[in-house]
Amino acid sequence: MQIELLETFLDLCETRSFNRSAERLGVTQSTVSARIAALEAALGVRLFDRSRAGTDLTFEGGRFEPHARSLRHEWNEARRRIRVPDRAAQLIRLGIQNDLAAQHIGDWVADFRRALPDAAFYIEPDYSNQMCADLLTGVQDFAVMFSPKPHPDLHFETLGDVPYVMVSSEPLGLADIPVESFIFAHFSPAFEAMHRAVTPHLVGAPISVGQSGTVAALLGAMGGAGYVLEKTAEALCQSSGFHRVPDAPVLRQPVYAAVHVRHRISAVHRRLTRIVHRRLTPR
Repeated sequence: MQIELLETFLDLCETRSFNRSAERLGVTQSTVSARIAALEAALGVRLFDRSRAGTDLTFEGGRFEPHARSLRHEWNEARRRIRVPDRAAQLIRLGIQNDLAAQHIGDWVADFRRALPDAAFYIEPDYSNQMCADLLTGVQDFAVMFSPKPHPDLHFETLGDVPYVMVSSEPLGLADIPVESFIFAHFSPAFEAMHRAVTPHLVGAPISVGQSGTVAALLGAMGGAGYVLEKTAEALCQSSGFHRVPDAPVLRQPVYAAVHVRHRISAVHRRLTRIVHRRLTPR
């Protein structure tokens, strides 16, 4: 069976639209139809019902969906495991939230290497949605993220949190921060909700950014105020003349470990989870 047939089937399960799946997969609608027809012929059942109301899974299609996800994951995992670098016992592909990479990845990977000296690591900073997708397809093994996306094939654990604090180029209190020079942060949906709740007068800021490093760069170039990671705030205050806004609340972003449900009790994945948890919740 061609993996493209499974990819097309699973995408259509999500979109319920042949046209939308064709756009997402970068193929024609007739190609999507042909792939589904080929898969139905191989399985000997009809997988979708098409009508004016849309596209729906048949009973058999619904029963096949979890098997298709499992097959896709196993295929991608098998491809990766036969491409292990020389002298390595295994290759572990890690995803890490963009905002966490610069400040935490060095310590974490050093601990990973000490705990798993025979492993090779491929590390990719990314956003939560993409990491969830990569875990589902078997492209990644382990991810540390801000926004878990619930799915029956994914397992999440809370690791701790990271603090964000507000800094300003002028020594001002929260009520005096001008909205026109404020940089609003949306590091995750949860963070944005907290931010809006505690600073409703700053929601209309002209610039909104999704990375702490980008907020810091903009503040350095233009001045103003905004939330950044606590360590970034310390550096800005020490070297760039910024000030911590004293009455602005600290916003704590939860951090989660994510693995495919097949690996939730794997010794390697449990070890990685413990290492990150220990680093985020020091005694």
